[in-house]
Amino acid sequence: MIQILVTGGNGQLASCIKNAVDGLDEYNFIYVDLDELDITDKNAVDRFFEKTKPKWCINCAAYTAVDKAELDIELAEKVNIDGAKYLAQASKNYDSKFIQISTDFVFDGAKGSIYGETDETSPLSVYGRTKLQGEQVTAKEVDEHFILRTSWLYSEFGNNFLKTMMRLGSERAELNVVADQIGTPTYAGDLAELIKSIITADSEAYGLYHYSNEGVASWYDFAKAIMDVSQTACKVLPIKTEGYPTPATRPAFSVMDKSKIKNEFEIEIPYWRDSLKKCLNILQNND
Repeated sequence: MIQILVTGGNGQLASCIKNAVDGLDEYNFIYVDLDELDITDKNAVDRFFEKTKPKWCINCAAYTAVDKAELDIELAEKVNIDGAKYLAQASKNYDSKFIQISTDFVFDGAKGSIYGETDETSPLSVYGRTKLQGEQVTAKEVDEHFILRTSWLYSEFGNNFLKTMMRLGSERAELNVVADQIGTPTYAGDLAELIKSIITADSEAYGLYHYSNEGVASWYDFAKAIMDVSQTACKVLPIKTEGYPTPATRPAFSVMDKSKIKNEFEIEIPYWRDSLKKCLNILQNND
């Protein structure tokens, strides 16, 4: 049986992977979180690989609290850089293929048009910088790697913008949401399906790829769509970034070009609003 190691096993992407791979009997997915494996401990990582000998390692573990990272720099660096490095090194040593999840926050948004994989990176935050360095150590340490940059990830699992808006929408009559930061909401279930297809094809098309849902939205557009689709009465009002100051600076425009991944894997990527409807339907059926 083919062993697949998934770090960040309690997080939203790993939870979506569990759903996506249900029924793949020839694979044994091993989901680990901090309690089972501290990816910032090199010796622990090596011991785990020696014990389980995974053919694939999917690194869903990350320090993703964007604003907290501005103060919690050391931990963000340990998880996002050292953790990726140790997993990549172990993947090389044990002949595992490595999938590293990254982010659109590696860009500063100043380009003002869609970003391709070869465009210059210039992160504005500790989170963006550490995730970029995680990409760099991945590429340096193991040749057989896939780096998947994604954006504005949400799902029916864990804590995310969708869940926050649903909660606030049920508590308040109106919300102010930033309208001048532009990107693409991405359903983690769709990203999980991509990862599943890479693994089941035993792909060797290694490298850096952009993956998000199709389309363009502001955080205001995203929030407004959440209220509309869920039929929540809360009114959403657009504001500028300066009206909602945060410790970490976000890119003003981080829409990514998905041509490379669509061509390589011959996939169709869902439109963001269609995937939002799908996710909200799951959430509402679970209530």
